[in-house]
Amino acid sequence: MDTPDLEIQLKTLPSQPGVYQYYDKDGVIIYVGKAKNLKKRVSSYFTKNHDYGKTRVLVKKIADIKHIVVATETDALLLENNLIKKYQPRYNVLLKDDKSYPWICIKNERFPRVFSTRRVIKDGSQYFGPYTSGKTVHTLLDLIKGLYNLRTCNYDLSQDKIEAGKYKVCLEYHLGNCKGPCEGFETEEEYNQSVKAIKEILKGNFKDSLAQFKGQMKQYAENLQFEEAQKIKEKVEVLENYQARSTIVNPNISNVDVFSIVSDESYGYINFLQLSYGSIIRSHTLEIKKKLDETDEALLGLAITEIRQRFNSNSKEIYLPFKVELGEGIKVTVPKLGDKKHILDLSLRNAKYYRMDRFKQMKIVDPDRHANRIMAQMKADLRLSKEPRHIECFDNSNIQGTHPVAACVVFKNGKPSKKDYRHFNIKTVEGPDDFASMEEVVYRRYKRLVEENQSLPQLIIIDGGKGQLSSALKSLDALELRGKIAIIGIAKRLEELFYPDDPIPLYLDKKSETLKIIQQLRNEAHRFGIEHHRNKRSKTALNTELETIQGVGEKTVVELLRHFKSAKRVANAKLDELEGVIGVSRAEKVYNYYHEN
Repeated sequence: MDTPDLEIQLKTLPSQPGVYQYYDKDGVIIYVGKAKNLKKRVSSYFTKNHDYGKTRVLVKKIADIKHIVVATETDALLLENNLIKKYQPRYNVLLKDDKSYPWICIKNERFPRVFSTRRVIKDGSQYFGPYTSGKTVHTLLDLIKGLYNLRTCNYDLSQDKIEAGKYKVCLEYHLGNCKGPCEGFETEEEYNQSVKAIKEILKGNFKDSLAQFKGQMKQYAENLQFEEAQKIKEKVEVLENYQARSTIVNPNISNVDVFSIVSDESYGYINFLQLSYGSIIRSHTLEIKKKLDETDEALLGLAITEIRQRFNSNSKEIYLPFKVELGEGIKVTVPKLGDKKHILDLSLRNAKYYRMDRFKQMKIVDPDRHANRIMAQMKADLRLSKEPRHIECFDNSNIQGTHPVAACVVFKNGKPSKKDYRHFNIKTVEGPDDFASMEEVVYRRYKRLVEENQSLPQLIIIDGGKGQLSSALKSLDALELRGKIAIIGIAKRLEELFYPDDPIPLYLDKKSETLKIIQQLRNEAHRFGIEHHRNKRSKTALNTELETIQGVGEKTVVELLRHFKSAKRVANAKLDELEGVIGVSRAEKVYNYYHEN
């Protein structure tokens, strides 16, 4: 399926938190943004009159929209930050946003300072963030200052000035917080080793730092320097837990590729998440048309090779929902718990939303393909020999045996065909006998279709368990239609599907489209039957009320209803109107009955 028009893409966006990416006609990413509700946020670009000229220019250049669904708004912010740093979209630089999140800056200078800021200045300095919490930034900076001895002064520590002895060490040096590079007590190489380790920590890759500090802690403990060991231990704990628990930025996951798949009868949808130092830097979903009955394992194997080549991925570890043989040199992990499972679930969620978007777009652009897919899915799920293009569902309705009625609703190509709905008044059954009522209704329905040479359905659904299904089968046997029409019963409590001559029910996935259509049929039949039952009950109750008026017989009731059309209009009629229909004497009795009561 080709890339749909922007108008169609906007209609099918999910109402979930996530990140949206705008592309121009050349396929270049020009803007990345986050949203609590993707549908509302992205749609606002195309429905509002924008005050800023740059925003108007951006909107004119948008040729394609992609999105990544995440669990929370915080995750959306972190992912937005990752993608902006990775792709440097033009309009994220030009457009001035009203967000003011804290960053950590490593200054572009000799013996770099490390500090927090809310202003990003393009002077070659490195910025890490933005962080969603100022507390996180302060904790992180305190940690860094406790781990590494960095300068806090803003002197120009050029080699000439240091050698000329222009500066003197300050109080920070005497307190042990700085090693005195201003007087040449620390070399630039030694200082930059600390800065390099700090950069890795800020990226979320601090395994080396952890190993180093744990080694120091062990050494202090062996030398019985327990207070020093405790200080290092506290630093290690903060280092391990400083970063917010997020599936978007996770320090426990290094450089990996994550793949997941969802599929139906015709297509497979494979999502790819690329992680660098625990941060998602790319999401891509591939749609593959099935040529034969390929398994998910086969489709995923093909997709992994193609996607990794397309994006030049050389990750040595891959997270998958099940084992796939990918050759030597690649470690395949199938996560079951914890952070790795969360990141795999995120990938699966994006594959499912992509599939849902495609379905919605398909309904608009190619409704026939959508219907064909649904029918193929139902045929497979329900083990039918033919696609159920024409389905009929029956439901009985009565209250304590009174006014028994039944309803038949008809779906064609997975959609209600209301002109073909039919009501039935039960004629041959006395009392509350649902089984006999079902037998009568099914017989009458298909006897008529056969006599009138009308098309028969491919599938009959009986709202009820084994008993109602057996009753319906008797009618099909009597009409010699058994085997020509597939028939199943659906029990209400556990959504069990019963088949003729099979004591074991079928259970469909609660989220499957097949079950949803069957439930829709069942609910529609119930609604349609109840509606008819209420109307009949109401009409009978009103008619009975007229007959209870003393001196008014059946003939008078018929005359009144023929003229006034309903008992309600009779009750509201004026005396002279009643006299014109049934005479003075009887009119007074009817009028007095309603107005005195």
